[in-house]
Amino acid sequence: MKIKLAAFLALAVVSLAATASRAESLVNGSAEAGKAKSLTCAACHGAEGNSANPLWPNIAGQNAPYLHTQLMAFKSGQRQNALMSSQAMMLSDQDMADLAVHYERLPIAAQSVADADLIARGEALYRGGDKAKGTPACLACHGPTGRGNPAAKYPALKGQHATYTALQLRAYADGSRVSVGKVKMMGAIAARLSQEDIEAVASYIQGLK
Repeated sequence: MKIKLAAFLALAVVSLAATASRAESLVNGSAEAGKAKSLTCAACHGAEGNSANPLWPNIAGQNAPYLHTQLMAFKSGQRQNALMSSQAMMLSDQDMADLAVHYERLPIAAQSVADADLIARGEALYRGGDKAKGTPACLACHGPTGRGNPAAKYPALKGQHATYTALQLRAYADGSRVSVGKVKMMGAIAARLSQEDIEAVASYIQGLK
């Protein structure tokens, strides 16, 4: 019930967040300064925020509030990753804000679905959830086109590597990744997905445009 209520409330503010101008970021940072500070980030995430390795996330077009929150979590140890934690430790709060705003303004690289055979199941889960398992639709928080919800710090998903998305869903499911912030529903949601469901929804998300 709590998951369904949280999903409903998130859906109620998606349309409001979607109307916010990308030029008016919710994070107080400088895109110009962020670009100058992004050289190290480019080694893994690409010069324009679109990584060549599907194990590493695309961060171009990701909303700044989410990016900023994740960088702070890596620095504090709330989110664990040896490489990212070491990089975040060297960043000031302003550095993180600048980087977040910089990447928010970069275009997301369009991709096709990872596996066309899974598109029907992936779309059904993303848009309608699974009532039998009590799994809410992904779009309730992440939006119908996967643009996320900056005000709620829910990430954009569109164009994200299917490999990376599947890894994160499995991490949420087994508890090795925990949601950052007050709303911690991803673990419960991911735990209700089968491995086939995870592959299907991750593939569908990669192809969102």
